[in-house]
Amino acid sequence: MPPPPHGRSLPETERTRHRRLREQGSLDRADLDAILAAGFVCHLGVSVDGTLMVVPTVYGSDGSTLYFHGSVASRSLVASPGAAVCVTVTHVDGLVLARSVFEHGVNYRSAMVFGVPRPVTDPDEKLEGLRCLTEQATPGQWDYARRPSRKELAATTLLALSLEEASVKVRTGPPDDGESPDAELPVWAGILPLHASWGTPEPDPLLAPDIVAPPHIAQRSGPR
Repeated sequence: MPPPPHGRSLPETERTRHRRLREQGSLDRADLDAILAAGFVCHLGVSVDGTLMVVPTVYGSDGSTLYFHGSVASRSLVASPGAAVCVTVTHVDGLVLARSVFEHGVNYRSAMVFGVPRPVTDPDEKLEGLRCLTEQATPGQWDYARRPSRKELAATTLLALSLEEASVKVRTGPPDDGESPDAELPVWAGILPLHASWGTPEPDPLLAPDIVAPPHIAQRSGPR
């Protein structure tokens, strides 16, 4: 696969090489950054006590490191130091409905990050990592709400994973059977887009009535 025409490229490794649907693969680091920036929930694949587990958790990225809550992965690291994990982030943009079921598909953006995570023990880095998580989900919240205390920091498990080894795939566009014999069938074909949106903020029932949602929350209503 040729390198991207401009910008940084992702290195190809045995784990990240695109073997299937290569045309959907990307080596452009900007695509990885965009996929990570568009979400805040990842799925962590890890082996714990000999059992494979895939755990949903929140994450934040500073551009070179992925920070995520990982008590399950932390247990694995204790039992098997140096064990690799796989973190995935996926966004579904629509259903690709073709003339035949065989050609149906999904428009999506997906990233897989491989590596050996490290527990974040330095208090300053842990605080910065938690800031990344918070701002990834709700920009502006870190400076608005109370920040973690020392006791809360000590009780929080945070892992850091380098973004150096990652695989990216993106699928866009209409069905692929528009020029096939199935194009003669009287069957509708096209894309059914999927759009996520934030609703109107709902206050805590115990919240004082004079406290209103700050702009960084109130203005998030609408598309993500």
